[in-house]
Amino acid sequence: MAGKDNNNMDMDGVGFSLAIGALKALAFVYDVLTFPVYIILQRPWRLRQLSRTIKAKPIHDDIKSITYRSTVQPKDHHITLVREKIDTMAKMFEYCSKKYPNKRCLGTREILAEEDELQPNGRVFKKFVMGDYKWKTFSEVNILASNFGKGVRELGNPAGKNVAIFAETRAEWMIAAHGIFKQNIPLVTIYATLGDDAIAHAINETEVSTIITSYELLSKFKNILRMTPRVQTLIYMEDQLKGLESADGYKEGVQIIKFEDVIKQGAKSSIVAEPPKTDDIAIIMYTSGSTGVPKGVILKQRNLIATLKGFCDSTPIYETDIMIGFLPLAHVFELLVESVCQFAGVPIGYSGPLTMTDFSNKIQKGTKGDATVLCPTVLTSVPLILDRISKNIQERVSKSGNLKKVIFKFAYEYKSAWKKRGYATPLIDKLIFSPITNLVGGNMRLMIAGGAPLSPETHEQISTCLCVTIIQGYGLTETTSCACVQDLYDMTFGRVGAPCTICDIKLISWEEGNYRVTDKPYPRGEIIIGGDNISAGYYKLPEKTDEDFFEADGKRWFRTGDIVEVHEDGVVKIIDRKKDLVKLQAGEYVSLGKVEAELKTCPLVDNICVYGESSKDFCVALVVPNQQNLEDLAAKKGVENKSFEELCVNPVIEKAVVKELAEHGKKSKLAKFEIPAAIKLVTEVWSPDMGLVTAAFKLKRKDIQERYKHEINRMYAS
Repeated sequence: MAGKDNNNMDMDGVGFSLAIGALKALAFVYDVLTFPVYIILQRPWRLRQLSRTIKAKPIHDDIKSITYRSTVQPKDHHITLVREKIDTMAKMFEYCSKKYPNKRCLGTREILAEEDELQPNGRVFKKFVMGDYKWKTFSEVNILASNFGKGVRELGNPAGKNVAIFAETRAEWMIAAHGIFKQNIPLVTIYATLGDDAIAHAINETEVSTIITSYELLSKFKNILRMTPRVQTLIYMEDQLKGLESADGYKEGVQIIKFEDVIKQGAKSSIVAEPPKTDDIAIIMYTSGSTGVPKGVILKQRNLIATLKGFCDSTPIYETDIMIGFLPLAHVFELLVESVCQFAGVPIGYSGPLTMTDFSNKIQKGTKGDATVLCPTVLTSVPLILDRISKNIQERVSKSGNLKKVIFKFAYEYKSAWKKRGYATPLIDKLIFSPITNLVGGNMRLMIAGGAPLSPETHEQISTCLCVTIIQGYGLTETTSCACVQDLYDMTFGRVGAPCTICDIKLISWEEGNYRVTDKPYPRGEIIIGGDNISAGYYKLPEKTDEDFFEADGKRWFRTGDIVEVHEDGVVKIIDRKKDLVKLQAGEYVSLGKVEAELKTCPLVDNICVYGESSKDFCVALVVPNQQNLEDLAAKKGVENKSFEELCVNPVIEKAVVKELAEHGKKSKLAKFEIPAAIKLVTEVWSPDMGLVTAAFKLKRKDIQERYKHEINRMYAS
């Protein structure tokens, strides 16, 4: 029997070798025949030339700092904003409604019913019966926003008095925001994933009496209202299927009113709008920061318009595009990318994780998810979501037959090789990668990634398999999400782009971390950002504001704490973070964020938090494992008939994961002292509502360490 098996394996090996040989021969003939056509039609030398252009140049340098400025010229939309004297968000949307009155603006997928669906294992899940997208035109959205803003004023909230919005991303969120902007009411934005204490902190600190929320989140206020004595009015966005049957359980004296009723009230109002000026506060954005309680970042109208100009110059959005919106609008990154789309006349269809794809939790088997119905061309994302898509692709390929694996691997390498030379591969895209592109509607051409550095491996894989251009950006809430954006023609991976047209970046040596602007081959140091996009500071935190912000050279600047290197074309690569640097007992510095970014690309890892103590000579790590890949590893090690929870506490599996991480770390060129010597496998998935990651899925390091302090102590003791 063993002999027969070996013979079969030999036969398979011969078969695969023949298959690869045939593919290579076929590809060679195809290349010879099509090369003259492709070189004429695609003109790859233009792409290579554009990729090599200088994107930013030093305008000042000395032994301790270098200041860089973009070489890019303002594009048409930026010029229009200046020419039309658009210096507030109210003026921006008024302009859009006049330019594109009858164009589709905001779309919501209709939910017709909710039905039980029997699963193969006998369980019953609730699934939506979905209809088509229902659209509101720019003119309709403008009228609804105007009436909503007046309705809020009618409810007793004057211009200049803060209003909070605590809701998921949806069309009503954007309508409410524009309505409030029109009335010069500062908008306090709070992530829908924050815990009750953090929500109450933001509401109390900003002294709001009116809160806009959604039906889905309304019940949270039964508890929150007990902690927020100033709140008098709750406005809620209605659910498509359910209505509020009773106000029982809510604090007495608080008015609860439908979103639609506020609009109706505003439609009858004779209140005259009080439009904002460019230096008025537009937003107080509460960031679920990686340390401490959330801070309110003050963003003025001028800050939002500055970033809008910068994004218009760096983000290739066209009137023919369609955007799918699902990231939190409570973050200025999503808000302003959607604003770029509005300024370009692009319709935005809203979605969520439960209905986005054909395989999402609330989509009935055999019916279409939002992306399939909408067929979007533009999407914003954060690296964690792209990492998950990447691992999902790897998992699907690994489960396919051996021949399919060989074909996929050949196609991937073939496409990557030609892409690096500046060529597109339309036939390979159609034959091999179209099933993957259909997961997001089949028309996706551009993904804009922000919130954290995107690993080069994920960047390349998503770009190749989904046949899209990924533009990676870098910014912070304090810089109105704008600092650097990758050029459309940049053919490299792992860099965040050059400074935007509306701001300068300054590199300052950080002696303690051994990063200097005199370093070779590239200058390195802390990145400091200056321009009209820089926040006025932190709400009611003057000392913290003075610590992080300063004025110089006629600009306002923000100290980011991020360490970067700047390449000869003016493009920035993030390499470290001040707060993530740990000095081990032997004197080696470990950048925890850098190590996590590398180890997160390991197929076994869904999430990871690395920890180091200065009194020890090694690091340890808390690992959220990928369940399927952990089970596959267990099978290889002969550990069978164990639950996921049992595998996570199994010493054999723990040891095997440590070994896998060490091998992956070596491949990623991590030093031995950077690779965790001990790990703890964590069964719970870290989510924003647990308070362990931010809404942008950045680790809240202190909270994680506090939650798992006993496990960390045990790892070091072992």
